[in-house]
Amino acid sequence: MTSTTTRPVLSKDGGTDNRPGLLLGVVLAAQFMALLDVFIVNVAAPTIRVELSASGAALQLVVAGYTIAYAVLLITGARLGALVGHRRMYLGGLALFTAASLACGLAAGTGQLIGFRLAQGAGAALMIPQVLSLIQREFTGERRTKALSAYSAVLATGAAAGQVVGGILVSADLFGTGWRPVFLVNVPIGIALLVLGARVLPRDARTGATRARALDLPGLVLLAGAVSLLTVPLVLGQEQDWPLWSWLSLGGSLVLLALFGAYESRLARRGGAPLVAPRVLRIPGMGRAVLWIAVSMGVNAGFLFTLTLHLQGGLGHSALRAGLTFGPAAVVFGIVGLTWRRRPARLHRALIPGGFLLAAAGALGVGGLLADGGTGGWGLYPALGVLGAGISLAFSPALTGALATVRPEDAADASGLLATVTQLGQLIGVAAFGTLFLAAADGSGAQNSADALRTTMIALSVTALAGAMAGPWRRAR
Repeated sequence: MTSTTTRPVLSKDGGTDNRPGLLLGVVLAAQFMALLDVFIVNVAAPTIRVELSASGAALQLVVAGYTIAYAVLLITGARLGALVGHRRMYLGGLALFTAASLACGLAAGTGQLIGFRLAQGAGAALMIPQVLSLIQREFTGERRTKALSAYSAVLATGAAAGQVVGGILVSADLFGTGWRPVFLVNVPIGIALLVLGARVLPRDARTGATRARALDLPGLVLLAGAVSLLTVPLVLGQEQDWPLWSWLSLGGSLVLLALFGAYESRLARRGGAPLVAPRVLRIPGMGRAVLWIAVSMGVNAGFLFTLTLHLQGGLGHSALRAGLTFGPAAVVFGIVGLTWRRRPARLHRALIPGGFLLAAAGALGVGGLLADGGTGGWGLYPALGVLGAGISLAFSPALTGALATVRPEDAADASGLLATVTQLGQLIGVAAFGTLFLAAADGSGAQNSADALRTTMIALSVTALAGAMAGPWRRAR
């Protein structure tokens, strides 16, 4: 069936002839901005608490509301992109994210700020799955590999940059606005991306097959419920010392997940359109790739969160200094993510297990260098670089390999699945390793914090070793 609009023509080696570099830059800039907002508010939280007289629970929801809405709606955003068009959904999600950022920056109280943060997370969830889908649809061959490598690099640098940028903006106190610039900075960037996106993103072609694949509302409700029951206690539980409701919620999430799996399997057998096509889950190596992505992102988030707690709480570093400490890990992660395909093909099978081994060594090195309660000296930065390189080698090839054999018509399902796994891996990493660190730090002072960090880094190393034992990567053809 033909469309009234025209899509860019693919070049021989993939990508669109309609400025593929600019297209990639636009979608990855939005990805970076959405990731930035996961972490940037952490730095501003103390100032928000003072200026808005926020309670502890309200402040938690300001910080976590974005993440909860983001995680819950990711797969929904992916499916809506397949139904109404990736371009439309990307621009619509970006518009909502930008408007919500403006509203956050102008909020007069914590209630408004919490509501606008939820809207901001919803906008990100509608926008972000389209990034992988557009890369999958508009790039092929070597260009797709390079685009996915850039995507992987953005995931790492966004986390570290959020803390650095947040520290700069809060410390600057521009025009006496305190914490508000951490949200308002998104507004001019979002407007610029909307203008550019409207010019360079390929227009959507609605096909009969797309229209026929209706939205699986029961599946959406079951999955959203399962993810909500999982993410809320992971985000809020450790701050409240894991009360009974958090454990009941986690158990309820497993029940709903089982119901979701049973319903989706039955729907597929009846010829319906399940939320995630079973053939995506049956792609050779997809299950193992999902495991690798979850473990690598869990290690990455656990490392970032606990080292930040140690640097700011144990050593008394400012938010800006703590954020800059992560610079080597972020830079090396990005470089490795962009260049791993240049390694000889005979080495590709060993990249992911090797990456996990490097990450394990880097975590042990960081824990050892900081074990005496000091700053670790200059040796800390190479150790952080090794850790960043290892996580990048574990994550980037796993993501590329997972998408290598996904058909264009399954791009939305695969994108939603992998984006959700990435986010849940980060949440679980923060909850698990954050809880371990806080439990081990049974007193105040740099040495107690250092002892807790060493214990946590050992646990991160063991987790990375478990990822290495998951087996060799089957090189994508």
